[in-house]
Amino acid sequence: MKRKGDMQSQSAPVSAIAARRSRLAATSQTSTSDVELVLNEEPPLKKPKINSSKRSSRDNSEKRQSRRQEGDTVAKVDFSRVVIPKGKHSKKPLVQDTAQEHQSDVSDEDDGVETEIASDDEESDGPLANAPTEFQHFLLSKSRIGSRNVVYRTENAICIRLKLKMVRHYALCLVAFANVRKNVALIGQYDIWVKRGVVSVMGAKLQPSPRLYRVYAPSTHSLPVIKCVSGVEDFAEVEIRSCNNGLCRLRNLSNLYHRIWNSKELTPSSILQASRLSSFSILHSSSDDPLKRHLRPLHLEKKWSTSIHILSQRGGALRVLTCGPKGSGKSTFNKYLLNHLLSPPPLEGNLQHDQHGVAFLDLDPGQPELSPMGQIYLAHLRTPLLGPPFTHPTIDSQSDGCIARSHYIGTYSPKDDPDHYIMATMDLMNRYHELVQSYPQLPLIINYPGWIFGLGLEIAISLVSSLGLTDVVYMSDKGPAEVVEPLTAAALEAGISVTILPSQPTDFVTRSSAQLRSMQMLSYFHSTHYQGNDRTWSDTPLCRTRPVTVKYAGASQGVFGIMVMGSRHDPDMLRDLLDGAVVGVVAIENLDAIASVNDEDAWNGETLDDSGDKNFGASHFDPDGDVKMDADVTANENQSSSSPLSSSHPSSNYDQHPSITRTTRESLPYLFVGDGACTPLDPNLSHCLGQAIIRSVNTETQTLDIYTPIPLSKIRETLEQGNRLILVRGQVDNPNWAISEEYFSARAAQRRHRKMIAQAQAAGITPDATARRDQDIVSERLRERVRRVGNVPWMRLDEGAGDAREHGSKQMWRLRKKAYPAESGSGSDREW
Repeated sequence: MKRKGDMQSQSAPVSAIAARRSRLAATSQTSTSDVELVLNEEPPLKKPKINSSKRSSRDNSEKRQSRRQEGDTVAKVDFSRVVIPKGKHSKKPLVQDTAQEHQSDVSDEDDGVETEIASDDEESDGPLANAPTEFQHFLLSKSRIGSRNVVYRTENAICIRLKLKMVRHYALCLVAFANVRKNVALIGQYDIWVKRGVVSVMGAKLQPSPRLYRVYAPSTHSLPVIKCVSGVEDFAEVEIRSCNNGLCRLRNLSNLYHRIWNSKELTPSSILQASRLSSFSILHSSSDDPLKRHLRPLHLEKKWSTSIHILSQRGGALRVLTCGPKGSGKSTFNKYLLNHLLSPPPLEGNLQHDQHGVAFLDLDPGQPELSPMGQIYLAHLRTPLLGPPFTHPTIDSQSDGCIARSHYIGTYSPKDDPDHYIMATMDLMNRYHELVQSYPQLPLIINYPGWIFGLGLEIAISLVSSLGLTDVVYMSDKGPAEVVEPLTAAALEAGISVTILPSQPTDFVTRSSAQLRSMQMLSYFHSTHYQGNDRTWSDTPLCRTRPVTVKYAGASQGVFGIMVMGSRHDPDMLRDLLDGAVVGVVAIENLDAIASVNDEDAWNGETLDDSGDKNFGASHFDPDGDVKMDADVTANENQSSSSPLSSSHPSSNYDQHPSITRTTRESLPYLFVGDGACTPLDPNLSHCLGQAIIRSVNTETQTLDIYTPIPLSKIRETLEQGNRLILVRGQVDNPNWAISEEYFSARAAQRRHRKMIAQAQAAGITPDATARRDQDIVSERLRERVRRVGNVPWMRLDEGAGDAREHGSKQMWRLRKKAYPAESGSGSDREW
């Protein structure tokens, strides 16, 4: 068995400075080797952790010498400094705001902080200090789109003509013609409207129609490319519109969202940007990006495209499982295949994929596509997915699709409880078979996690043998043999076709796996209900929103029990485990979902009717079987005053269950089943509604204040069906991103105020004495707010002496507690 680190390329551990010196040495040998190096050398996948003050001055002198030798051949990159205030160390008066201070924050990308990934053994929510890296020129499209390709443009839209150009090739006195596709790459978020011809985006072939497709193209992932597939009179015509759904404003809550969208700064090469207020920019190469980021286009290998075409020919009979090592491109392949199935050619309309949709079974709780972390689910999709996971953290729309059923695993890897994982998977497959009864032509795509060694391989083989698949796709042509051979043997024994494809890892990553998880969780908890068919996001910190108040004891009890996965804990420690934790909101459809419930359990008022079903006296539950929740506080501004979480029927002794223990001080209903570790709820009799964050436990009123984006209509429907709610505390990361939201929000407010003053000064507006005094008062209040929210015991300003000398005044914020240890299943080398 090979460790994850052994499977990486040899260039992965090389530091950026050492790699740069090797490239400079190669340049001095030959004039052409530099080109070969840029094209063939694989850059480091992750940047190493920066050493402290022990870094010798020899490296600095070598770097200065290499710069002098290199001369003007290397493009200079201006890394913006981080303008995080130092609090009491600041020597400037609080009231004075100089013009230079205002101008420093005028940039639309705020502080200009480019978040750098952390090393595997020290992943955290906050960004590390910037490390100077050499910028590389990379083409994003085959040919430059000029003004001649623009049909028209408005304030927030631009219409482009992509023409199939005929090129004449002369070879051996023969004349041949070939179609050269005009394509275009954009960064940002936009709506695309196909007016003529057919275009391809991330595997989806978009036909001419009045429908708009929302595309998200952040710099954290490879940029999707719009390609002309066919056209009327050899060209296609598409209109690209700006959109604003609040997702870009999440940068006001976390610096992980800084500098990932398009820059508002206009450059001579970006002539096709609609306006300064546009939400997208059209780029020909990475050099056109004013922020000089490592941008790459999203292209597929030919073997991938061929395999997707072959699998798509199976139509509604397709049942494919995609597996492979971590970082091999499983998610990208599944997304392309999914989008291709959702957009069949008009001549193949008899398959009716556009009406029946596609079923997507996501078995990766560590990097799910359509849910927050710690869940596996079955989704019924009707529209292509044109963006990374944090742009669609959940889905619930009649036109786009919905989550048919979900289970809360409570961890990033199934290795902690493989039996529960397999049971949940089989239950989701049973739900898929129910969907097939209504949608006969419903293909299935299964995404298996990157845990393919040891017990993970045994689970994969078990699923291959029992799920009734038609195909298995393994995403690595380099083995290892101890994985490929038994997996292939199990598939062939079950009569399943096996396809082995080369992996397609990403050369440059700007966010680690842990940081992408934080971005997705933040996006999930700040997403709001759909407006039409579009989901919107709010940039209000969670601490400034009104939580849902739920009673956990008394007559109007809303929470049946609170379960903590893993080993048993002292009930008196339950409150400490819940404060500020992420919990899964699980609905149990039957009391048999709790493992300890059986016919011998002694219940007050329990009898058996003629059919053998259990009946409980009215003293335990209300006649409708509803779970009582308090309606005094609403979840957010979208809720009405008549909250559906309330009930008019009191319910005494609601918690009299033999597996529930009431805590001494808080009277919390602690649900524990099992001898050593807690036995999870039965997946066949329970399902997950979503996740929530417990803000506080109020012992006086015996209530929980929680934040959750779960629609209240969904909770109402669940309660009306007689289900009971269980809060499950898993082993996922603490929401450290939520702790720092108020600080980043305060910094954003301060920047907006400074930008307003700077714009007034640039316009030649001179405020009078009263206006200036008001500006100073607001500036002082905002500065005091930043100082107050930054001076908290759970967060500190990390200023290493060595890093300060290495990076000047650059600093970083980091939570004191490591959020992603190697043992947490975050994907570090130590896990293997």
